Amino acid sequence: MAFRQPGIEYKTADQIRKMRTAGLVVSRALDAAVAAAVAGATTRDLDAAFEAVLDEAGARSNFKGYHGFPATVCVSVNEEVVHGIPGDRVLQDGDILSIDGGCSVDGWHGDSARGVIVGVADPEDQRLSDVTEAAMWRGIAALAAGQRVGDIGNAIDDYVSSVPGKPLGILEDYVGHGIGTAMHQPPDVLNYRTRHRGPKIRPGLCLAIEPMLVRGSIETKVLADDWTVVTTDGSRSCQWEHTVAVHNDGIWVLTAEDGGAAKLAPLGVTPVPLD
Repeated sequence: MAFRQPGIEYKTADQIRKMRTAGLVVSRALDAAVAAAVAGATTRDLDAAFEAVLDEAGARSNFKGYHGFPATVCVSVNEEVVHGIPGDRVLQDGDILSIDGGCSVDGWHGDSARGVIVGVADPEDQRLSDVTEAAMWRGIAALAAGQRVGDIGNAIDDYVSSVPGKPLGILEDYVGHGIGTAMHQPPDVLNYRTRHRGPKIRPGLCLAIEPMLVRGSIETKVLADDWTVVTTDGSRSCQWEHTVAVHNDGIWVLTAEDGGAAKLAPLGVTPVPLD
C-alpha cells in the first residue's frame, strides 16, 4: 500500500473493490432502517433493523463499541444533529431524523447516512433534507472534477448559499473524513468554504462526504450522555453521507447501489465502477 501524503491511506483497485463490498452492505442495512422509521417505532427498532442486515451479511458494525458507543447506528431526531443513541424514544409523525451507520467486511470500512422524515413532512423540514442531500451530491461531483479536497467544501457551501428561501446553516464542528482500514482517517473533509485547500485529489483516495445542515444557528452542545449533539437553539437538523472512492478512471460511490449514477448524471458526472 502506497502512502503519497502523510497520514492519508491510498487504496489499490482491489482494496476499493473490498470497500465496495462493505458499502453495499451498509446501503442494504440503511434501506432496512429507513423502512423501519415509522410513527410508533422506537429508535432502537431502527438499530435492530440495521444490525440484522449486518448479521446476515457476516459484517461487523464499525459504530458499536467505537470509543464505547453502545449501538449499531446513530439515530438523531429533530434537534439532534449527530451521534444520537438509539433507545426507547418513540418516533412521531413529522419527526425528521438522520440515520448514520457503517460496517467493515474483511477489515475494510463503509459509512453512510440518510435523512428521513416520518409520515407527513413539514415543508421546511423537507426542504432541509432535500438541500442537504443535494449539497452532498454536489460535494461528490466536486471530488470528481476538483483538484484538492477543499473543493468539496467549496461546492457544498456555494450550493447551500445559493438556495432560495430562508438560509440554512452548515455545521462546522463536524465534518467528513477519510475512510479505509479504519472508519475515520485523514484527511478531514470540510463542508464549508475556507482558505485551506486541503490535500490533492489523487487515485486511491477514499472519503466519507457528509454535510450536516440546520434550520437555525450552527451552535451545538453535547448532552449528558457524552454522545448526542444537539442544536443549542432547538432548530432541526439533517445529515446525508456517502463513501466515495477516487481511482484511475474516475470516482465510484461505494455506498450507493448504482455507484451514484442517477444522482450524478444531472451534474455532468458519470461514476466508473471497477467491477
